[in-house]
Amino acid sequence: MVRTQISLHEDEYRPAKREAARLGLSLAELLRRSLRFLLPADQSKPWMRYAGMIETGDPESSAHIDDLVYGEKP
Repeated sequence: MVRTQISLHEDEYRPAKREAARLGLSLAELLRRSLRFLLPADQSKPWMRYAGMIETGDPESSAHIDDLVYGEKP
């Protein structure tokens, strides 16, 4: 991971901090997710745009990820 520093206006910083807190994220993670959503996905791996963005609260979700992504089979 590359560390960087940015400057935000107070009217950007305060709402971003509130949103991060509401989601239970750090400000850095909120900004990373925002960039991930904004930037074009790697065309060879378009699914990577969504990596790390799905939270189910189910600690066993990785065992049935296809059901989560594509829906349960009939």
